Amino acid sequence: MSKDEGWILDMILAARKVREFAKGVSWESFRTDEIIQNAIMHQIQIIGEAARSVSEEYRLTRPLVPWTQIVGMRHKLVHHYFQILPERVWEVVEKDIDPLIDALEAAAPK
Repeated sequence: MSKDEGWILDMILAARKVREFAKGVSWESFRTDEIIQNAIMHQIQIIGEAARSVSEEYRLTRPLVPWTQIVGMRHKLVHHYFQILPERVWEVVEKDIDPLIDALEAAAPK
C-alpha cells in the first residue's frame, strides 16, 4: 500500500467516525454539547490533515474528492478555532460526510 492509499484509508476511517458520532444527534444536541462538537471537529481535522498529505499526483487522479475544501476546513478548525461556527460544522456533518465517504471509497485501493 502506498502512502497516498494509507492517507485515503485514514480519511475514510475518520469520516466514518464523524458519521457514527453524529448518529441520532440533533442540531440542538450538537449545538449545546461541546464533547460531541469537539469529537466531530477532531475527526474533521484528521480528514483534512490526511488530505493535505496526499500527493498532488494522486489528488489529480481523484477529482471527485473535494480536496481544496477539505484542507480549507481543516485550516479553519486548526488556525481559526475562535471563529468556528457550529452551524457550518453541522452542515458538513449533514450534507458533506456521506458524499465524502462515497468519493473516498471510490478513490480507495481495491
